[in-house]
Amino acid sequence: MLKPELLEILCCPKCKGDVVYKAEENTLTCKSCGHVYQVKDDIPIMLVDEGSEKPSS
Repeated sequence: MLKPELLEILCCPKCKGDVVYKAEENTLTCKSCGHVYQVKDDIPIMLVDEGSEKPSS
C-alpha cells in the first residue's frame, strides 16, 4: 500500500498528469494520458519505457 503523502507528490513522467493508485491491480494510472505504471514491493516503477498504455475498452 502506497502512503497518501507519496501519492500526493507523484505525477506521470510522460505528461506530468496526476496518477491514480489502483491497489487491487497494484498500478498507478495517469488521468491525462492513460499510461499505466506497475508498483512492485510498494515501489512505483515510474519509467515511461516500463509502463504501458491503458487498454482500450
